Amino acid sequence: GLPTWFSIRVNDQGFIGRKKLADIVVTMNPATAAEDFKLVRPGGFVFLSSECKVAAPRTDVTTVIVPFKDITQPLSDSIKLRKLLINMTYVGVLAELLGIPADVMDATIDHQFGDKASVIDTNKKAIAAGREYARLNMTSLNFPFRVQPHPKQNDGQMLIDGNTASAMGLVFGGCTFVSWYPITPSSSLVESFIELAEKYRVKENQRDFAVVQAEDELASIGMVVGAGWAGARAVTATSGPGISLMAEAAGLAYYAEIPAVIWDVQRVGPSTGLPTRTMQGDLLKAYYLSHGDTKHVVLLPSTPQECFEFGQVAMDLAEELQTLVLVLSDLDLGMNLHASKKFAYPTTPIKRGKVLTAEELEKRGGFQRYKDVDGDGIGYRTVMGTKHNLAAYFTRGTGHDEASGYSEKPDVYKANMDRLARKFETARLKVPPPVIDKRPQAKVGLMAYGSSRESLAEARAHLAARGIATSQMLVRALPFSREVKEFIEQHEHVYVIEQNRDAQMAAILKAEYPELWHKCKSVLHYDGMPLDADTVTESVSQAEAAWN
Repeated sequence: GLPTWFSIRVNDQGFIGRKKLADIVVTMNPATAAEDFKLVRPGGFVFLSSECKVAAPRTDVTTVIVPFKDITQPLSDSIKLRKLLINMTYVGVLAELLGIPADVMDATIDHQFGDKASVIDTNKKAIAAGREYARLNMTSLNFPFRVQPHPKQNDGQMLIDGNTASAMGLVFGGCTFVSWYPITPSSSLVESFIELAEKYRVKENQRDFAVVQAEDELASIGMVVGAGWAGARAVTATSGPGISLMAEAAGLAYYAEIPAVIWDVQRVGPSTGLPTRTMQGDLLKAYYLSHGDTKHVVLLPSTPQECFEFGQVAMDLAEELQTLVLVLSDLDLGMNLHASKKFAYPTTPIKRGKVLTAEELEKRGGFQRYKDVDGDGIGYRTVMGTKHNLAAYFTRGTGHDEASGYSEKPDVYKANMDRLARKFETARLKVPPPVIDKRPQAKVGLMAYGSSRESLAEARAHLAARGIATSQMLVRALPFSREVKEFIEQHEHVYVIEQNRDAQMAAILKAEYPELWHKCKSVLHYDGMPLDADTVTESVSQAEAAWN
């Protein structure tokens, strides 16, 4: 219900991370007009609706007052429609000044509104009216910005948000059950899954998937754990407040060793927080979710491509490791549009892990559900419907021995917990390794994860211009694989960049590698807006100067 803003970044070097200050600001809302002037850099431009009766508060920017209401007056007799068309009128003004060809704008309108001919025609007229006004009234503006097409620059690419990519990944990755309770900013993920599954997972009017909107988050995770026990590939999507409610069931999935996936699209907390802002504040909670000695596998996608790929990876790991897997996206990655290469059709077979068939049970003469036969901490299981009298077993969230028998014996409990720790070490070998760009001469390393990736390339270019060469590592999963420790060892200083107040990734690093922590320093950003390159550049520059 509050005012909102939409930012677009165009950069010939390919930098698309957020900038703190914009070159061009268009303000249409009288309630925010004075504050909007703070969003533009010195030398920039503010396009101000004439309805915004506010004195231009800055002399270091160019203020352009545009009578948008008057421009739309001839376009329709409907007052409501004219208000809507103002949005297209300012697009027309900027398109003319930026040099965006009319045929490009027409093609965009055609694509956006499909076969709605009357809507297409009206919106094209609004853009044309904005162009005409700019041509007649802004020739002396000395507007310095022009956009130019880059031939083939975007061949093979698409615009997609992370939630849609995640939903596609789950469909292609074999997900058969989704339960959810709607919550911003994760709702569109399940909505996209439903739309895609209805299109691609229905044969002869028979669905091979089920989606249940639960009464709350406790019910949704309960359904996922139940479906995972039954043999389905199951997931729930939520945000931070939902994760808080899922803690007890998360411990059940961990200790009873049931495959399940939680897809957390993070937003700002604590409490209700800022539902329409982004943050990386759920990392510690996700890693240690539940009571007692619990640790979960956590995946950290940084692009829509990885959101797509991790759809199958998350479910593969959940079944291979027989455990809960959490995927941590965030609002910036999940709901904003990003340029992405087209996704490749998955060619890796689905990995179901140690599932015994009736034939295998016959050869073995049975099995013990929680027995570590192979030394990797992972037992064998069966799934419902296996036609053999030895296929049944008890699933226990209370103390149990290797054969699923109830036990309160200290040595039995300790042995089981030690086995779960052994399984977690196996997970280090199976999770996606970090993506590393190592510069041979670099003594400084930048470590980040998730949507922080967008600003790293730009920050590294700025740091290089200041004489600071850097390597980069994008962490993609917990627990850490060996490459994380090696990266810290290979650099004199490592900056751990994250979007939360309490340095949550740094806390995990410090706990796991205390002997290396003297090399590390946190770079933190937590105002609810996406990370920007200047924050990284200035923080690292100042720290390097102090260190040296």
